[in-house]
Amino acid sequence: MSAYSVNEIVELAVQIEHNGFAFYHEATKHKGLDDKSLELLSTLRDQELNHEKTFLALRDDDDMQNLVMSQDWELVASYLQTIVASRIFNTEDAAIRLATGAKDVKDILNYAIQFEKDTLLFFHTVKDALSNPKAQAAVARIIQEEISHVLRLNDYRLQLG
Repeated sequence: MSAYSVNEIVELAVQIEHNGFAFYHEATKHKGLDDKSLELLSTLRDQELNHEKTFLALRDDDDMQNLVMSQDWELVASYLQTIVASRIFNTEDAAIRLATGAKDVKDILNYAIQFEKDTLLFFHTVKDALSNPKAQAAVARIIQEEISHVLRLNDYRLQLG
């Protein structure tokens, strides 16, 4: 497996967060939501945007220059895209379709938890393959952000019964 740069990790994280935002945004439109469910999904939607900003801020000017100059970026990006394609929210459209097709809030929560778990599994796998300390720190930060979503979603799902 090739070594990942901070740029590669950040680009993937931003794509994942973008798809998560699309899911949560569409889920907030579900007709069967009570006020508490709507508040949770709206908060998670907004946090996806905040996560994206957090991940983008992990890069410095040198990282940005390396992204532009990287000779193998297209190959690595293609590889990362292939991995992302196998996930539950592999595209923005797929995320929206799942949210739209959910029967109820429990369906929405189950999809969201699966997405967040997929994200955690992927980033744990990537973290294990990294040798660059800065990239490892970036992935550790991403993992911390995503853990909070899983815990919050699961707690809410348990409250619903």
